[in-house]
Amino acid sequence: MPLKILDNLEEWLITFLIGAATVVIFISVVHRFACTIPVRMIQDVLIPINVSWAQELCIYMFVWMAKFGAAYGVRTGIHVGVDVLINRLNSGLRNKFIIFGLLAGVLFTGTVGTFGANFVWHIAHTDQVSADMELPIWIVYLAVPLGSYLMCFRFMQVACSFIRTGELPHHDHSHVDGLEEDVVPKDINWLDMDDNLHPHDLKNKQLGENGKGGGQK
Repeated sequence: MPLKILDNLEEWLITFLIGAATVVIFISVVHRFACTIPVRMIQDVLIPINVSWAQELCIYMFVWMAKFGAAYGVRTGIHVGVDVLINRLNSGLRNKFIIFGLLAGVLFTGTVGTFGANFVWHIAHTDQVSADMELPIWIVYLAVPLGSYLMCFRFMQVACSFIRTGELPHHDHSHVDGLEEDVVPKDINWLDMDDNLHPHDLKNKQLGENGKGGGQK
């Protein structure tokens, strides 16, 4: 249950950040375009509205989205990997290399998270703020330790699962959630269907020919 809650929070946060950044960018572009309309009434209303913070906010949201999206990619196996040589190895050696790669990911992301946490701790004791929004800058950089530690946890999660089951998470790029795939029965003989929509086997008896073969009378 706790893992399910964490998975949902991760997905909801990524979805919210993508949606919010899209809306903010849209409003900023529309505002910028509308301010150029040569209508005094429109300009008097829109020009005093300050949206200079929109670009900075979107950058920060995309940074947070990227950090948590990277952790989501580890969990779902969506990251691109070059495994041509690994797959040519025998099963035992291949598994060892995979475990080594996962543990290297644990070490790297854990190191980045630790250095990031140390950096955030020190910068939080300063008065540094962002340029446009005047947001405490440590809040922006908090994405580094949080996202890195979550990614480290996902690497450990995948490594433990691989050791137990021998399987890695795999993402089917051709699959779209919510769309049902039409499953065609594998035992259909297209040459033996009694209609005029499919080719017939002229060398064998067809259905609907009253026992006469070849379709020729």
